[in-house]
Amino acid sequence: MRLGIFVGCLVLVAVLVNVGWVPAGLGDANPAWVVLLALVISAPLSFVLLRKQRDEMSAQISGRVAGAKERLAANRSQEDAADDAARI
Repeated sequence: MRLGIFVGCLVLVAVLVNVGWVPAGLGDANPAWVVLLALVISAPLSFVLLRKQRDEMSAQISGRVAGAKERLAANRSQEDAADDAARI
């Protein structure tokens, strides 16, 4: 989705540069200028527009981390119990 927002901004900036509404950059720097300007525009747009997806992904990751911590704690307690039983 983020790549799509960037490509959309890239096309928009390229059209605006060709029309003359946005400065074309210095000399041969036109392609670099267009890409840089598209990056600068797409970053805040993706931050705002993809907030819901970012929050959902964060919830999924935190759930997986919590599950992994629980499994690790269970494995540790099993190892401790086996070690205690072997020492007795």
